[in-house]
Order: sequence, then C-alpha cells, then structure tokens
Amino acid sequence: MAVEPPLSVEQLAALRRIDTCMVSNAIETFGLRLRNTGFTDASIRRMSEHGLPMVGYAATACLRTGEPPITGGSYTDRSGWWKSILSVPEPRIVVLEDLDKPPGVGAFLGDVHGAILSALGCIGYVTDGAIRELPRLDDLGLHVFAGSVAVSHAYAHIFDFGSVVKVGGLEVRPGDLLHGDRHGVLNVPKEVAEQIPAVAARLHQEEKLIIDFCGSKEFSIEKLGQLLKRLS
Repeated sequence: MAVEPPLSVEQLAALRRIDTCMVSNAIETFGLRLRNTGFTDASIRRMSEHGLPMVGYAATACLRTGEPPITGGSYTDRSGWWKSILSVPEPRIVVLEDLDKPPGVGAFLGDVHGAILSALGCIGYVTDGAIRELPRLDDLGLHVFAGSVAVSHAYAHIFDFGSVVKVGGLEVRPGDLLHGDRHGVLNVPKEVAEQIPAVAARLHQEEKLIIDFCGSKEFSIEKLGQLLKRLS
C-alpha cells in the first residue's frame, strides 16, 4: 500500500531552505522525543557536494555485499525492490541497512544504480555501508550519505524491502520524512513537519539577538544572562 505524502510541494520546499541543525532545534520545542534521538550518528557522512538540504520520504531495505549467491556470480533481479520503492511518495530517499559485519565490504550504489534510482524518483541515498563512483553520483544530483567508500560492488544483495532499518543509530520506517545536510540525517515527525519553518524562523531570530549582542559594545555577562532569561 502506498504511503500518502503529508506535505505539499511548497511545504517540502520550505523545509529544504532550513539547515538540519535548525530543524532539529525546532523539533525539540514540541517535546515529542528525547534530544539524543532521531538523527544519525557521526558514522554517517555526506558524500555528495550539493548545497541545499535533502528532504524526502524513506524507501527502506537491507543490504549484504560480503557473500556470493548460491548459484551464479551475482544477484541480478531487483524488480521487486524497485516496485517497493515506487510505493513511497516522491521525493524518495533510499535507506539501506548494511548487515555485513563490519558494513561496507562492497558498495551497492555506483553510477548504474544511481541512474536507476534517479529514474525511480529518488533524490537521496542513505546507508551505513559503502558507496563508489562518487563523481558520477554528483553528476546525477543525488544526495548521498554513507559510512565509507569502496572500490567494488562485491556481491551486493538487496532484501527485506520495506522493513524497519537502523542506519547510524537512526531507526527508519518506510515513508518516514527525512532531512539531511552536511551535519547528518534527521527524522522529521510528520505531525509537526508543516509547523517547522515558522518555529525555525522564530528560533533564528532569537539566536541572532544573542549573537549580535555578543558582538556589541553593550556585552556583559550580567546582560547576557538577562537576555537568555528573557528568551527562555
């Protein structure tokens, strides 16, 4: 069953104009989860060079690259997975949990599979495993987050389409709304997603007051404490 998108194109664009740190700050104001949850840890790094944040809906699966198939030299039929991706609304972000220990024996995503995912309406790719052929992925405009890079695809095998996965400490379900930039990847609760831009704008103004005051001739510890108390 397809997951219905909760946000309009305009609302998604508004989220795309905010950096992930400020989105995280805005989410905290709603008290929906602990502040040390809902985002990837430092093992996941942005490997692409795109400026604007990545915003889209998660299409999940699991990955192994370290073991060959029972017959043949590679895993070839991925049509079931591709159909699973299409059950998630655009813009789509593929999220693959690499179950090899350690992850990253080989890289599933490279130029060919990058082109296929782009054709399927995917704008991003997140894995705790490896990727390869980075220049071509940049040419395709994909936002890519990974734990490492590798020279070979090894025995890349996709399975458990649409499962709950965990990448860089972040649990991701099919259809989750994700936001990512150079700081990492964040899960945005859908119930407050459309309110995030307005809250972020207010928080930005509050931060600007503090930053401007710290650079002014009026600065003192006492006055700083008063300002912080007023804004709290």
